[in-house]
Amino acid sequence: MTRTSLYRLAAACLIGLTAPLTVVVATAGESQAAGPTAEELGRRVQQFYDSTRTFKATFKQTYTIKVQDVKKVSTGKVIFEKPGKMSWTYDAPNGNRVVSDGVTIKVYEKENEQMFETPVKGSQYPAALSFLMGKGQLTKDFSLRLLDAAQMKFEGGYVLEGTPKEATPAYQKMLLYVDGRTNQVRRVLILDAQGNRNRFDFSAPVVNQPVPKAEFEFAPPPGTRVVRP
Repeated sequence: MTRTSLYRLAAACLIGLTAPLTVVVATAGESQAAGPTAEELGRRVQQFYDSTRTFKATFKQTYTIKVQDVKKVSTGKVIFEKPGKMSWTYDAPNGNRVVSDGVTIKVYEKENEQMFETPVKGSQYPAALSFLMGKGQLTKDFSLRLLDAAQMKFEGGYVLEGTPKEATPAYQKMLLYVDGRTNQVRRVLILDAQGNRNRFDFSAPVVNQPVPKAEFEFAPPPGTRVVRP
């Protein structure tokens, strides 16, 4: 697996479908009647995460590799802390870890007994999740449009599609499934040029609780092969 796919899998780290992806764009009239415009919703989501210092949640990751017709499902917990810190802890038997202290990102693969380590500035960490870490701006970094939430089977909320304004090999676009009441992101779906889907469903979110410093520190087991750029 290439380093790019590793970071796409880890991330963004933000994020497959239970049903085939159907993109249906609401007309301008439908968007106005249903609620905010895409830009307004983007600002609401940004404002919510701008007001949070820490974010904790459990997650379910469904990574679908199109060419192999393979679906990998993992669960675990994730913690973000501003500025730029994150910690992904995968449940057994996976056992992988993804940790950033704001300077370096470490991606540990238990099965392969190896860890990729790279500076945050040089990583493939997608902007699709950077707003959770206090980095990036949705309305600045993405061209946004609203999709039909009913057609996407996400009642009670909004589905916001973002296409990065600066092309990146890590992914083509993202979909944010936004809670209509709180403006929190409940699901992130990242799509790449090869048709792969990386979906993250977040549950039991908690914001602004203290996080121990050790959460963003990680030393791999003895014998782990460390790969650096």
